Amino acid sequence: MLVLHGGAEHGMRPPTLLNAPSWRMRPFTRALDRAAGTRALLVAEVRYRHRGWNGERADAAKDAEAAVAELAELTGGVPTVLLGHSMGGRAALRAAGAGGVAGVVALAPWCPPGEPVAHLAGRRLVFVHAAADRITSPRESLALAGRARAAGAQVCRYELARGDHAMVREASVWHSLTADSVGALLGFAPLPAETAAAFGLPATATEGLSLPVRGTALRASWT
Repeated sequence: MLVLHGGAEHGMRPPTLLNAPSWRMRPFTRALDRAAGTRALLVAEVRYRHRGWNGERADAAKDAEAAVAELAELTGGVPTVLLGHSMGGRAALRAAGAGGVAGVVALAPWCPPGEPVAHLAGRRLVFVHAAADRITSPRESLALAGRARAAGAQVCRYELARGDHAMVREASVWHSLTADSVGALLGFAPLPAETAAAFGLPATATEGLSLPVRGTALRASWT
């Protein structure tokens, strides 16, 4: 699994070792270690050269693509899931066309209009977004999820009725859903029923579907 933490829209300085967006992902890697059990799971993290995306430079996307290639060389091309938050979610989606990428789990991803989706055909994508997120737009991630499915990706999108961009509120829901999704995409466990149903929707479907997940404030939606 390759972890891609968040960043900023603009910023040329390199992240520090005490970078808060990086530390925010630590509970997710611990949850994934527990879910993997005795199975071998290699967890790597992208080290960005700059804090920001920086417009057309797309620095985070370039770093993500380089990290995917390096990881493939290191592991011999074993299946890899990209786990990205915020700017890291955008970078993960950009890098998902590389060989060996089994899928993407995008947490509160930054999905501005016009993002490319053709390279996502055949990929499995799980989006998770809080409805009240004020940093990245849930509506824009929903739109990109729909465009990716129309382009040939298998897509599932979860929306938390409660939650925030920092993934502190409803933290256990964020962690468990991420662990379940990554494990399923890597073949550690079967796909959750609602995810499998979403992946099975035809690309031509135009009506949305929203179902509550029992015992949580989570809703699963597909466009």
